[in-house]
Amino acid sequence: MVPCVVDTADTFDGVDYLPISLIQPRYRVVLAGKCFFHIEEISTGRVRGFRTDHNEACYLARRLEQSA
Repeated sequence: MVPCVVDTADTFDGVDYLPISLIQPRYRVVLAGKCFFHIEEISTGRVRGFRTDHNEACYLARRLEQSA
């Protein structure tokens, strides 16, 4: 079996992309009770916000990611 070798000089449309393994989210949504979600900073474990709706909690996490 021949190992797969990737040529790093080869780019798609002249744009360089980070490997997906290097893109790490800074915030995650954590269930904190019945219908209650914390938005937690992954590196520190600190709660940066909370919502009672999962979709709203995900929206807040995305907004925090963009503002960082």
